[in-house]
Amino acid sequence: MTGVTQLDLRLAPMAGVTNAPFRLIARECGAGLLTSEEIDAKALVEDNAKTRALALHLPEEKPLAMQLLGADPDVLAEAARRLEADGADRIDLNMGCPVAKIVAKGQGAALMRDPLGTAMIFRTMRKAIQVPFTIKIRGGWDDRTLNAVEIARIAESEGVDGITVHPRTRSQQFTGQAPWDVIRTVVDAVRIPVVGNGDVASHDDARAMTEATGCAAVMIGRAALGRPWIFAGSDVAREDRARIIRRHVQLIEDLLPARLALTQVAKHLAWYSTGLPGAARMRPALFHARDAEEALSIFWSVW
Repeated sequence: MTGVTQLDLRLAPMAGVTNAPFRLIARECGAGLLTSEEIDAKALVEDNAKTRALALHLPEEKPLAMQLLGADPDVLAEAARRLEADGADRIDLNMGCPVAKIVAKGQGAALMRDPLGTAMIFRTMRKAIQVPFTIKIRGGWDDRTLNAVEIARIAESEGVDGITVHPRTRSQQFTGQAPWDVIRTVVDAVRIPVVGNGDVASHDDARAMTEATGCAAVMIGRAALGRPWIFAGSDVAREDRARIIRRHVQLIEDLLPARLALTQVAKHLAWYSTGLPGAARMRPALFHARDAEEALSIFWSVW
């Protein structure tokens, strides 16, 4: 299809999902820049073992952005320094997570409510690292606070290198249609690259977003769950999809601790089963499988 190879498609950060196995399978399917799941800055600085594990990555994943979650400028700066020292190609600040327990701490999308505070965060983090520093924002906190343009201009003035815009507000969560015109207003307001995110489920959608907004790249999140071949295009043969699924399961087994690996295998196979006849009846059995081999056997029974 004309222009497909010119699309810059990136994997969106998703908590509990964009670990090393999923990032690698997305890269093998054609994704460009990869981004880690959100990493709690305070826990990283305090050397929390689980958080350190989240920050581990492989050379094959490069270029890789590591995303930080937090609200304290100094803690975020120290966490960013550590990730840069460990080989992160860029640092991204999460300003979009809508989860209640996150925003209650003033983190994620709650940062959209505090432009002055975010300016200090941007300045402190920018001074702390040499690699590119980017942010991922929402359209605003709610319909009365549509301030993506204001935040973007502050970010640009403080030396932020790029912005990803998910145009829904925090109050919208993931409901309703993503208003792509919000992305367009940010593109028009700043000179730094803007990446669009939201309601992109195909190459055609990505192309439509690029044409409608002028964004420099497109980030795909939920639409890649159970369909990492979305980065390769829509015409992926059934046998190639099966090969990708096997490869993903093998990566999970190779790279994650056994207990976590089994949970991840079941979760991803459930996503891979979306739309298959009998999938709904099959899924409970997936989560009771004793090992990955049994889970795969259950999955192939409906594939």
